[in-house]
Amino acid sequence: MVRLYNPISRRLEPLREDHEDTDIPVTIYVCGITPYDTTHLGHAFTYTTADVLIRYLEFTGRKVIYVQNVTDIDDDILRKAEEGNGSWQEIGDRWTAHFIEDMIALNVRPPEHYPRATEVIPEIIEMVQQLIERGVAYVNNGSVYFHVDSFEPFGELSGLDREKMLTTANERGNRPDDPNKRDPLDFVLWQAAAPGEPTWESPWGPGRPGWHIECSTMSTKFLGETIDIHGGGGDLIFPHHCCEIAQIEPLTGKPFVRFWVHAAMVRHEGDKMSKSLGNLVWARELLETYTSDAIRLYLAAHHYQIEWSHDAGLLEWAAILAGRLAKAAEIDSDSGMRLDTEDWMVRFCEAMETNLDTPRAIGILDDLAVHILVSAAAGADVRSAQADLKRMGSVFGLLMNAPGPEFRVNHLWKEHLKKFHHG
Repeated sequence: MVRLYNPISRRLEPLREDHEDTDIPVTIYVCGITPYDTTHLGHAFTYTTADVLIRYLEFTGRKVIYVQNVTDIDDDILRKAEEGNGSWQEIGDRWTAHFIEDMIALNVRPPEHYPRATEVIPEIIEMVQQLIERGVAYVNNGSVYFHVDSFEPFGELSGLDREKMLTTANERGNRPDDPNKRDPLDFVLWQAAAPGEPTWESPWGPGRPGWHIECSTMSTKFLGETIDIHGGGGDLIFPHHCCEIAQIEPLTGKPFVRFWVHAAMVRHEGDKMSKSLGNLVWARELLETYTSDAIRLYLAAHHYQIEWSHDAGLLEWAAILAGRLAKAAEIDSDSGMRLDTEDWMVRFCEAMETNLDTPRAIGILDDLAVHILVSAAAGADVRSAQADLKRMGSVFGLLMNAPGPEFRVNHLWKEHLKKFHHG
């Protein structure tokens, strides 16, 4: 039974009470990129964390329906377009293609659905209208805002007080002095047309959607009113994920998300890795020196909830471990006594089912690899152990001795790529 940390109750809880029924799909939504600059190590940590969780659920026989979005209309993309980097559509397509290529190179399982925000404008408008009718949103001068005081649990997921919420929101795009707002913390659902910006028609006049409503619309469109797992980077907890909750629960009267899985921030040179600070480590550059297995092991050597700093020494260790696992997977086997892997498999599953303890699980993989190498040298039959090592390694997206990414990784990502017209 997979148990995950619930940030609302602040304890480990079983993912599903119906854990015996593997026919009921686990629904997962992960906030995707805003495509104007990608893929740094923080991105890679977020999406490989989701990948490992999904792969483990599939390893245990669970069906998964996975949705990841593309925020292809956003203030940051429009700013890049103003700087002369191409139209906002060209920038979005180009960087989304770049991201997809990186995900293939890292052997990351693609989502079943990969919508872009601009594909769901009619659904966004409909949801905004419902929020107005429910009395939690209001229109002013062609823009629509969510009134946070109308939703009592607003911000509960973050644990922040009102003053800290406002400070954090202001750091992340909020405009507290917007004269159309009733409250500085109210957030935009629909933004009235501004000169030079792309717009869509709406009942409130031409404009474009707010950031938060895009994810709420896409997640519920594909996964329904309540999602089992919602993921993303830890910097999205507030305001983005708190706003998502506020936009859905007044309409449904149900919990929006059962478990939030937030990947911790990755630091470099003493600060959070971020575009604004310019202290980014690019996945693509690491792949010039290291195999995807080495990078996947390096990322999974960190627990998803614990902030960490880029460490070139640990990456070298991961490269050595990747080599050892590959060697153990291919070493010739004799017909002597069979190496029994039951103990390793039990411990591996216990680690993964205890809030996705990937560092411990990797240690168990390493231990099994050493035993395979030693046992094979002593004339034991390690063929079934090698099969189990590969099965466990597949949870981390490891290729070991495979010539390239898995077929489903290559095929489905490239299917998604077709709708992004890049030169």
